[in-house]
Amino acid sequence: MAEKKKVVVYSTPTCPFCNHVKEFLKENDIEFEDIDVSKSQDKAKEMVEKSGQMGVPVIDIEGEIIVGFDKEKIKKALGL
Repeated sequence: MAEKKKVVVYSTPTCPFCNHVKEFLKENDIEFEDIDVSKSQDKAKEMVEKSGQMGVPVIDIEGEIIVGFDKEKIKKALGL
C-alpha cells in the first residue's frame, strides 16, 4: 500500500474532466480535498499561482502540480 499523499483537486461543478479526476481518485481509494474554485476567489487565485493558468482541473499531489486529467501523470505522482 502506497503511503498517503496529500492530494488537492481544484475544480468546478460544471467541468467534466474535474469529475473524471475525482472518480479516478475514488476508484483508487485516494483521499483528496476538493476545492470548488467557482465559489472562492482566493482559492482560484491560489490555483493560478500554483499552476500558472486558469483551467481546471488542477491537481496538487504533495506539491506536484498536474493540469488536466492526465491519468499517467496522476498515477506516477501517486505511485499507483
